[in-house]
Amino acid sequence: KVLAENDQLRKEADDLGPRAELDYWKKKLSKFSYLVEQLRSPDMKAVLGVLTAAKSKLLKKWRALDIRITDAANEAKDNVKYLYSLEKYYDPLYNSDPVSMLDAIPGLINAIKMIQSISQYYNTSEKISLLFVKV
Repeated sequence: KVLAENDQLRKEADDLGPRAELDYWKKKLSKFSYLVEQLRSPDMKAVLGVLTAAKSKLLKKWRALDIRITDAANEAKDNVKYLYSLEKYYDPLYNSDPVSMLDAIPGLINAIKMIQSISQYYNTSEKISLLFVKV
């Protein structure tokens, strides 16, 4: 269910700011970290041992799900890390008047450019565009 929700398109209001993007990824990180923790638990290792011993056909599906969950957790972790780095640049957008905001914009744009060039997951035009809309 969580993976199905993860694959769906996001529907958000147009007037949300960059903090909403960080909050979105923090929630995803929480969900997927919990799932990864459960997948690595001793109980799950025992279940996998039984499936392996029984040469179950479910093992292939299980591994595919494990890979998808781990990848989603890694994406959320990576995105949260990079979005936190933007906080010092977008705080003036929330706390300043329009004239004072101007000083923060070049740094914010450079930080977003850096994220797009370095991040393994946040480097698509779709995700960067979504972030720019929020800014």
